[in-house]
Amino acid sequence: MGLTGLFRRGRLERTGFELYGQAVAAARDPWLYLKLSVPDTLDGRFDMIGLYTFLVIQRLKREPSPGPDLAQAVFDAMFSDMDINLREMGVGDLSVGRKVRVMWEAFHGRAAAYAEAMERADHEALEAALRRNVWRGEGVDASPVRAMGRLVLAQEACLSGQDLASLRGGTVVFLPAREAAQ
Repeated sequence: MGLTGLFRRGRLERTGFELYGQAVAAARDPWLYLKLSVPDTLDGRFDMIGLYTFLVIQRLKREPSPGPDLAQAVFDAMFSDMDINLREMGVGDLSVGRKVRVMWEAFHGRAAAYAEAMERADHEALEAALRRNVWRGEGVDASPVRAMGRLVLAQEACLSGQDLASLRGGTVVFLPAREAAQ
């Protein structure tokens, strides 16, 4: 890889972290946990971070170059962050790789289910995937699940309206969760 390739990779890496950081900030919206009953646990937070990161990645993958490379940079940022967080929580070095792999597989499974449902415009399948993944299929009535389905579609529409230049510049805008879920 030449010097130009290294510069481009570094620039995309920084932008990937910026976009991922904004997805994390959106996923931390207290309204998700207080009003939609998303479990305020490590798993619940992982699911929200994964959901918002998925939306950014899906948006970028639809674009011409460097969209797909930037999508990969966002994905890489997410799992670099997961690695760092596990280590900060005291997970031993020998276990971190296994745990990150489990998270990676979980993210891919969720992303595939969400993408397929959204591609087919199958709201019932999207809600079923959200119920299964976010709430583990337990203890939640239909209202928060439907609201989360609306939120996902509203965030997707919001992201679709953002130009690639802004995304390449490291800026992504999400609707407030309360507004998106209406």
